[in-house]
Amino acid sequence: MGSMSSTSEKILDVAQSLIVAGGYNAFSYADISDAIGIRKASIHHHFPTKAELVSVLVDRYRRQAELGLRSLQEQFASPAEQLQSYLNFWQTCIRDASLPFCVCAMLAGEMPMLPEEVASRVRAHFHGLATWLASVLKAGAEQHLFRLDNRPEDEAQMLMASVHGAMLSARAFNDPELFTAIVSSQIAKLLVADR
Repeated sequence: MGSMSSTSEKILDVAQSLIVAGGYNAFSYADISDAIGIRKASIHHHFPTKAELVSVLVDRYRRQAELGLRSLQEQFASPAEQLQSYLNFWQTCIRDASLPFCVCAMLAGEMPMLPEEVASRVRAHFHGLATWLASVLKAGAEQHLFRLDNRPEDEAQMLMASVHGAMLSARAFNDPELFTAIVSSQIAKLLVADR
């Protein structure tokens, strides 16, 4: 059983890297087969369809993201530190190319072409992330750490768009520091000056 589980994980890992590199429609089971040296029939055994494979991948990604966000709240009492740690995570990933792009952001760019079972999971990821960001921003405003010009939910959407847009810009210009420059200016607007 452990072997099947590890094969499934390898398939998911390769699929994730292929999606981040080129999107949903840019890879096939043949690409995964070549990358890990198993037959396409074996991949179909684990994941009968590509939509099922990517759905499981997004579910796994969402669980990892939710655990990571919960961990930030456990590690840091201050909403400002929680938010900065979230941004630092992406800054480090983009700089060292360990996770250069959010797989859900990549898939979101293809929403009109995605099977609904995948699209609904991508939407759920962004709803969850927006909810977390809104809670952090609201707590920070209540503690006079953040100055919000709009409702926390609206600010969360703007911040989420900035973070993912900064990922795109860093990728387009092949300049990881661009992510930092864009996101730092967004955070500077939120921070209360006399903290």
